[in-house]
Amino acid sequence: MSSSTFSSSSSINTIKSSCYTTENHSLNPYSIIPTSSFLGSTHKLRFNPLTANTPSRFIKNRQTQIVAVSDVKQKQLKSTPSVGNLLITKEEGLELYEDMILGRTFEDMCAQMYYRGKMFGFVHLYNGQEAVSTGFIKLLKQQDCVVSTYRDHVHALSKGVPAREVMSELFGKTTGCVRGQGGSMHMFSKEHNLIGGFAFIGEGIPIATGTAFTSKYNREVLKQADCDHVTLAFFGDGTCNNGQFFECLNMAALWKLPIVFVVENNLWAIGMSHERATSDPEIWKKGPAFGMPGVHVDGMDVLKVREVAKEAVERARRGDGPTLIECETYRFRGHSLADPDELRDPSEKSHYAARDPITALKKYMIENKLAREAELKAIEKKIDELVEEAVEFADASPHPDRSQLLQNVFADPKGFGIGPDGRYRCEDPKFTQGTAHV
Repeated sequence: MSSSTFSSSSSINTIKSSCYTTENHSLNPYSIIPTSSFLGSTHKLRFNPLTANTPSRFIKNRQTQIVAVSDVKQKQLKSTPSVGNLLITKEEGLELYEDMILGRTFEDMCAQMYYRGKMFGFVHLYNGQEAVSTGFIKLLKQQDCVVSTYRDHVHALSKGVPAREVMSELFGKTTGCVRGQGGSMHMFSKEHNLIGGFAFIGEGIPIATGTAFTSKYNREVLKQADCDHVTLAFFGDGTCNNGQFFECLNMAALWKLPIVFVVENNLWAIGMSHERATSDPEIWKKGPAFGMPGVHVDGMDVLKVREVAKEAVERARRGDGPTLIECETYRFRGHSLADPDELRDPSEKSHYAARDPITALKKYMIENKLAREAELKAIEKKIDELVEEAVEFADASPHPDRSQLLQNVFADPKGFGIGPDGRYRCEDPKFTQGTAHV
């Protein structure tokens, strides 16, 4: 292995790194150029696989690591930290903290509502992974697109979908962001460019690749010079052995699409350990195989995630192509609220619980005098009230009318769902006749 010291024009000054190379760099097309860096380099990144992570206790096969971004920064601080030495401003820190608190509080409330019978079907919570959603999505413009998975509530909130609309959707009410037709796994908002919510693994990646292609087409073919929109595709470690993942990495690299592939590696695909399910657990390495940068970052630290995300988003926006980022994170609850979570080792869960991303950000802000305890408490109180109001709003909202059942199902307005009289078939009193015994 070889190592280099990289520099960045952003908040990162020096980061030690190591990557897979051979002794003779000419034999390895993916060997690193000694003075280049994903984090602020002027060189192209297609031959620079880079990681950004503190070694994990449970991913034992990791051989590639760099010193954590925030750790490096902290080592540079003098006895009295100044604003110029910090990774974030006070305003940015408060925004990050509020968004993470919103995600955590909202999901905790979802658990309560699910067990009270207010929600139905599978509900997958995001507790523990907030640093990934916040670290990436809060950097985006309104026109940028987010494509999510079945664990999509917090992605929707980070993208700006109001909490009352997300909660109403979970309650199956008409005031939900999909009018009650999507439910937990199918959040969508045209206004906020949240493209979904997809229940099957890998299902959203081709959609995300398509939205990125649309951005490139609008800019280069239709000559919309101001169209620099970026797409974020979120998915989990279990998806990374899926064919659509590889096909879309190839397409995105081939066409230099403005997309960032974000792997939320929470180490478990339902009840299957990531270590047992893949021949090489280092997902980031799949990026260089297709000619794009592969990055591994500590997904339990929003500051580390944000620094890597900032460079990847800027890279996509300026037309330099896609990036694959593996965020090693952890979910604090079972796969879904129907999962008793008996397969994961208690010591593993305790290890990651002690690295709570919200607690870590709070500690960073207080220690660096970016916020007082009272300010953060005020944010927590504000979010508690907002989520309570969202529940009250959702509970009081009406259920969809039966006539809505077949809307948005058939593209042809004269298709199967419409009767000869022009009315929806489901409005016919005989619509369910003969099915009551089923």
